Amino acid sequence: MASLEELFSSLVLVFLPQQCYDEFFINFNFFNETCLKIALTKGLGIGIIAGSAMVKIPQMLKIMKARSGEGISVPGNLLEMFAISSSWSYAVARSFPFTAWGEALFLAIQTSIIIVLCLVYAKKSSYAVVYLVIYTGVMYVLLSGLTPVNVLATLQACNMPVMIVSRMIQIVTNIRNGHTGQLSAITMVLIFLGSVARIFTSIQETGDMVLVCVFMSSSTFSGLIVLQMFWYWNVTNEYLKKKAKVE
Repeated sequence: MASLEELFSSLVLVFLPQQCYDEFFINFNFFNETCLKIALTKGLGIGIIAGSAMVKIPQMLKIMKARSGEGISVPGNLLEMFAISSSWSYAVARSFPFTAWGEALFLAIQTSIIIVLCLVYAKKSSYAVVYLVIYTGVMYVLLSGLTPVNVLATLQACNMPVMIVSRMIQIVTNIRNGHTGQLSAITMVLIFLGSVARIFTSIQETGDMVLVCVFMSSSTFSGLIVLQMFWYWNVTNEYLKKKAKVE
């Protein structure tokens, strides 16, 4: 049976290289600049993945409680799914570490649930079924190795304009409505913070400037939606209260 020390070292070595393990736990040199950057990057990556597993749950709960996806742009979410999925498949094809892209898996699942909920509550259940079937088939093709890496790289390069358009659709929807409807402030703030953190981890773990630019654009436009939520906060609350009384 492995000792506690062996179990501890095996666990740490999943996230840190042997050199950094030696620096931290054998030489007790906790201020090695290179290893500190690696540890910080891995820690942020793990934190982002853990947070991403729950980031859209407040949004899902808000939709289910209201039995409505009003104010949430389905086209915008579909474009976001394109960005999430192409980033996920590109990272897998390039063999990037799970800590560099793992949140895409959880975001894809949660965003899909949000799209399905919006369609179901809009009495478009058949569209929801079609979406799930098509998305499952597309992801199989992208992740199975059937798609050439250069094609995945091209899709990844499209992420920045696609992400900008998806966020702009939501921004314009909010402006037209004059409120943010069932959009969850908690979810949007967490998405914004996660995108900001991903800029750093992408630089450190992948060095891929395409990914870095995607997260920079995502941070900028997610930040604009967060600002809208606070700008329309009182108006949105009043609108939802009036609607609840009518129903």
